[in-house]
Amino acid sequence: MRVWRCSDKSSLGTAAADRAAGRIRAAQTGGGVARIIAATGASQFEFLNALVRQPDIDWTRVEMFHLDEYIGLPIAHPASFRRYLIERFIRPAGIVRAHLLDGDLPDPQEVCRIVGRRLNERPVDVAFVGIGENGHLAFNDPPADFETEEPYLIVRLDEACRRQQVGEGWYASLGEVPTHAISMSIRQILKARAIVCVVPDARKAEAVRACLEGPIGPMAPASALRRHPEVDVYLDRDSAALLTATAMVDR
Repeated sequence: MRVWRCSDKSSLGTAAADRAAGRIRAAQTGGGVARIIAATGASQFEFLNALVRQPDIDWTRVEMFHLDEYIGLPIAHPASFRRYLIERFIRPAGIVRAHLLDGDLPDPQEVCRIVGRRLNERPVDVAFVGIGENGHLAFNDPPADFETEEPYLIVRLDEACRRQQVGEGWYASLGEVPTHAISMSIRQILKARAIVCVVPDARKAEAVRACLEGPIGPMAPASALRRHPEVDVYLDRDSAALLTATAMVDR
């Protein structure tokens, strides 16, 4: 794992986008299609904004998979991750191959199966992820399932996760936040050839400390990233503030 400390969210987004773009270009060498996994949330704003402006990427040769989505939330809702990806990534970049998780369909288990089959047709070149305030990876809240081989699963969101969504302004109250979601599994995320993890803000500092310096295990879901050989974690000074034992490179 390589941990990069940037001065602020803007420089973090640019540095992470440079790394992500390099992974995409490498996968497209010789006319190949880059298969990627995209995350959402307020922590990804600067990163995705910088990524869609990267030069020399043929976005028509990118196949994108969705990391997670609420169950029972229509795409018209401002908190819909499908809407987020369409507005902030798919449309601005010009991606034509995107596999979105429709959590508003009657059978979310069938959604998991259909998108999971497509995901497992070939390896993923790079996954973009974040770390939640409770240490979650995708919507795998603690205690996360570290064992399932299913590509996607139905999860119950804990209160800390749901409060984060209110704090970020996606919902007006806790009662409005869905209680369940579709999430890519921990093991599926770790199957990606490379992972770019983007984690700005002081509110993430305790989760970053727990996941990067605490025990690896289900109570700190994103700690699983330490088991992967090709992970780049991008922090700003606020999110890195509590780290004491982690080697970091300043950008």
